[in-house]
Amino acid sequence: MKLSHFSFELPMDLLAEYPSEIRDEARLMVLNRADQSIEHKEFKDLIDYFDEDDVMILNNTKVFPARLFGNKEKTGARIEVFLLRELNADQRLWDVLVDPARKIRIGNKLYFGDDDMLVAEVIDNTTSRGRTLRFLYDGSYHDFRKKLKELGQTPLPKYIKRDVEPEDEDRYQTIYAKNEGAVAAPTAGLHFSRHLLKRLEIKGLKFAEITLHVGLGTFNPVEVEDLSKHKMDSEEIVIDRFATHTINHALKTKKRICAVGTTAMRAIESSVSSSGTLNEYDGWTNKFIFPPYEFSIANSMITNFHTPKSTLLMMASAFAGHDFIKRAYDEAIKEKYKFYSYGDAMLII
Repeated sequence: MKLSHFSFELPMDLLAEYPSEIRDEARLMVLNRADQSIEHKEFKDLIDYFDEDDVMILNNTKVFPARLFGNKEKTGARIEVFLLRELNADQRLWDVLVDPARKIRIGNKLYFGDDDMLVAEVIDNTTSRGRTLRFLYDGSYHDFRKKLKELGQTPLPKYIKRDVEPEDEDRYQTIYAKNEGAVAAPTAGLHFSRHLLKRLEIKGLKFAEITLHVGLGTFNPVEVEDLSKHKMDSEEIVIDRFATHTINHALKTKKRICAVGTTAMRAIESSVSSSGTLNEYDGWTNKFIFPPYEFSIANSMITNFHTPKSTLLMMASAFAGHDFIKRAYDEAIKEKYKFYSYGDAMLII
């Protein structure tokens, strides 16, 4: 498969600027791989496709307010700083993206907040846009993190042109988010309401929570025609004993196992044993899944509608089949499904 195989015309008005009014009433397209059929439902209808002891794998990462706005020393130029990952807690070193990148060089200082109490110094240029910052803050580490949270904004994707609104703080977070560390939400999970989770639980479904802290790996554009040459950024994952036991039992008893989102799918596919079961894992993954690919654990998947040439579309294509996904996306555009982070959902069974 080549990059050009994942190109399509996406009308800009189908990019979702806002989430659906009620989480579980977003639209749901159901793709059945067995008979190649497509159904149009609401997200809450997914309960009809699962039975007792089936397993849903949830990514419980929590988004932190990763977008800061500072001013450059001397010129006062407004600079956006997007926190990617903490490199060293003691030294307060962070990998970040800066925009506009051309204005920021090693040695520059940036000032944040009305009181300029938080200062950062650029100590490394890691890529054309990336930088390493050392934050200079006169206070405890706890106070420093509190300050970052206070000054940070919910990191809505760049395609959303409006300002961040108070409801985004809640809606750009899954209701089961626990472990802080993501710079973007695992968006397939945004459609679950407490009511729907409770109904699934009453029906007898099991939940296995794993963590993949969504970072640049998920969203970095692919810029090479030969997909085998694309390098994913590493993202941190944790798969604990309870999750592996729950999932492996479902594998053994031939139940439906559903990865909620591409991040959950990538996490579990990064830790498969030689016998095809799931291993516990605490580490990093840079796994890139594109067709053709043999999946080991999940036999169903929930995902949103993705943008052209994205690694997320490539994974969905590997799971559902390239031609089937192409047909589904043609149908989604015709039926005006909403795409991307706040968009509608797809269930592939």
